[in-house]
Parts: sequence; structure tokens; C-alpha cells
Amino acid sequence: MADQGLMSRKPVADIIAEGEKHALSKTLGVWSITALGIGCIIGAGIFILTGTAAANYAGPSIMLSFVVGGIACAFVGLCYAELSSLLPVSGLTYTYTYTYTYTYTYTYTYTYTYTYATLGELFAWIIGWDLVLEYAMGAATVAVGWSSYVVSLLHNFGIDIPPALAAAPYTQTKLPDGTTVAGIVNLPAAFIVLLLTFVLIGGTKESARLNNIMVAVKLTVVLAFIAIGSGFVNPANWHPFIPDNTGEFGHFGWSGIMRGASVVFFAFIGFDAVSTAAQEARDPQRDMPVGILGSLLICTILYILVSAVLTGLVHYTDLVGVSDPIAKAVDIIGMPLISILIKIGALAGITTVILVVLYGQSRIFFQIAKDGLLPPLFARVHPTLGTPHLSIAIIGVVVAVVAALTPIDILGEMVSIGTLFAFILVCGAVVYLRRTDPHVPRPFRTPAVPVVPVGGMLCCLGLMVFLPWETWLRLFVWLAIGLAVYFVYGRSHSVLRNGPGK
Repeated sequence: MADQGLMSRKPVADIIAEGEKHALSKTLGVWSITALGIGCIIGAGIFILTGTAAANYAGPSIMLSFVVGGIACAFVGLCYAELSSLLPVSGLTYTYTYTYTYTYTYTYTYTYTYTYATLGELFAWIIGWDLVLEYAMGAATVAVGWSSYVVSLLHNFGIDIPPALAAAPYTQTKLPDGTTVAGIVNLPAAFIVLLLTFVLIGGTKESARLNNIMVAVKLTVVLAFIAIGSGFVNPANWHPFIPDNTGEFGHFGWSGIMRGASVVFFAFIGFDAVSTAAQEARDPQRDMPVGILGSLLICTILYILVSAVLTGLVHYTDLVGVSDPIAKAVDIIGMPLISILIKIGALAGITTVILVVLYGQSRIFFQIAKDGLLPPLFARVHPTLGTPHLSIAIIGVVVAVVAALTPIDILGEMVSIGTLFAFILVCGAVVYLRRTDPHVPRPFRTPAVPVVPVGGMLCCLGLMVFLPWETWLRLFVWLAIGLAVYFVYGRSHSVLRNGPGK
């Protein structure tokens, strides 16, 4: 019988042995790693939360918020790279090996397993439960953005969805005539979640193949928006560049820039997926830092340019309550065809993000259920479809309800705090394993340990501090619920602690 303590660890040697059964060929060079990183980073966040952060926290200085977010990601990315090369956990038994879906889901299986190997079962459960915030709330956040973009696109074709049926309860929507309407329920957001849930239950192989195409579409939309929109910028909209603080912490001024960084951190989620390339890199120690830092630098520059064009086209005060900022900005340009094409491209990219995140959540639950910490229904696979259908259905319904009833600013902040909390544990795992398992081979070693891991922890904690206290309260409540689930169910059913079948 395994160790009965709450800090029972999965032996590092066993995890490495499992990974070696599925060893990957060393084929990736620095350019391939950089391209993979760009594909994983460019996501829905830049299309959705940039306007919210500029309107409520940073104004035009949202550009500086992206710089801060990029720096924090650089520290964390280097830590992820070491752990992914040290603990090559195989996700192949339940993950299709298509670039974006595979790396995104694979990385968060790593996060859960990293913690199991370092801090033990209780912390592994906490991190797994915390990842629900990133996946489930992330899917809901993107679904709300999808709703706003589809409403805007349909308006271009003369079809108007009642604003009250496309916004969360009590959310104020500003109409073209200047009046406001309170939301009742966000039906389009719920619709897209349920539709994609049905697609995932039927099988993910075909839908996963679209992700590489969608990465190219999203990147094209970003570049097109920068190239076309820059010619219509009104520089007066950038003044003042750093609006005066309102007297409330986090609302403009320098504290607003930091809170803005905490919110737009959502736009960088996915950068850590490139760390899985350490197993396939020809020269990990040379290529991984260049690939990780290079992809982060390129994407940060693109994000700064997007936010500069956005706030140059639309005054930041007009972005209040706007969850489709790129759509609002391209409408100002006055080129209907270009506007429609950019919205379609953004919608296509956003749709696949929802698909991937819902997919990832079900696979995280699948892994946790295999370890006995969740009921076996989450690991039950349909005999003909080959998918964890019950898990997908439960997750889809819950996410649809959350997307229909929760404002986007609350959702975005919950995703950010959950992700930052997970990253702190990952950085800590590097320091811990250097002490407990110093002789285990590491194809890539994080430079300047413990400076880089501690820097990552401090950056993530700093960004968390600048989030509203209500967001912290929601995190504590969520973690308290998770601990209750663990002590009521997981502790007595743990495969590691009690053996299989107990």
C-alpha cells in the first residue's frame, strides 16, 4: 500500500519511465519552436479582454500592461521548459497529436503531474481543481466574447439580436442612440458552448485538425487589423497616455497599468504549451530559451500594436462594457467588407479556442478520475464514440450556464487568478526538484536557479495582488469547495494512497 500521507508523491522515476514508453523524436529547431509558441499564444484574449482592461483600468497605457504580462510569462515559460523535459508525461493515451490541441491539453496535464511529483497529492488536487478556473471559466469568457462578435457580425447583415438576450443579467449595453439596456441572459454564449459540447461528444479528431488552420486565421486577423487600422488612428485618443488615477486602487494611473496586466494576462495563456517542445528539440538547452522568449517577444509586440491601434481608433472611455473591441474598432474604419472579413476571422479563431478549452477540461478531469480523486464517471469512455461523453456533457452544461449569466470582467479575472496561482506552483516545483532529485537528467535546465523561478513566483503573485479583492474571495471559496470534495471523496478513493480498485 502506498504512503498514506496527504503529501504522497508520484515517484519521479515512475513518471519518467512512463514517458519513455512514448519517446518523441528530436526534430524541432529554434524556428519551429518559435512558430509553435506564436501559434499557442495568439488566442482569443486579444480579441476580447483588451477593451475591458483599457476601459476600466489602464486606458491607452494598456500597451504597458502587455509588457508587464510578457515579462512574467518569460520567467514562467523557462520553468515549464525544464519540467517538461524532466518529466515527459505521456498524454497520448487520450489526446490526439495535433499541434495546438495536443500541446495545449498536454501542458495542463503536465501542470497537474508536476505538482503530484513535487508537492504531493493534496497540492496536486488543489492545482487540478484550480485548473477548472482556467478551463471552464476560460471557455465561458471566450463564449461571451463570441456572443458579442456574432451579434456585431449579424448587425452588418441587418439582423439584430435583442441586447437583453445577449448579455448577462444587469449588464449594461450601450445602444447606438446612447441609451442603455440591462441584460437578462446571454443566449448566444450558451448556444455556442452547447453546440461545441455536442461536437466534442461525437469525437474530436476531425475538429482538432482545424486548429492549425485557425491559428493562421487568427494571426492573419491580428496582422490585418494592425496594418489597416493604423492608417485611421486618431492620436488624440492616446492622450492622456496614462489617465489619472480615480482615487481607487487599480483604476488608472500606475496601479491601473498593473491591474490591466493582470486582466490581459488571459491573452498570453497558452504560451506554456511550447514548453512541451523540450522533448522534441534537437538542442533543448540552446533552442528552448530562444524559442520561448522569441515567441513571447513577437506576440508581446503584436499585442502592443493591436492595443495601440485599438485605443487610437476608439477612445478608451467608449470601450466600457465592450467584449468585442476589435469589431467595434473596425466598424469605425468605415470599410464594411474589411469589417465583415475581420469579424468572420475573429469568430473562427474564437470558436476553436472554446472547442480546445472544453476539450482540455474534460481531459484534465479524465486524468484526475484515473487517479481516483474524482468519481469514475469522469473517466468513462463511450464504447463507440471513444470520448469521455459524460464528463464532456456535464462540463458543457455548467459552462453554458456560467457564460449565460456572468459578466465578462468577472470571468476574465477568475481565469487570470486561477492561472497565476497554478504558475506559482510550477515555478516552485523547479526549485523543489533541484533539491530533491538533483541527479535526474534534465535536457533543458532553467538558467539562474533560483533567481528565475523565484522571479516567476514574485511576478505572478504581484499580478494577483493587483486583482480586485472580490476575485481573491472567489478564489478562496472555490479552493474551499475543492478541499471539501477532496476530503469527502478523493482522499478515500485515491489510487496512489489506497491502491487500484479501492
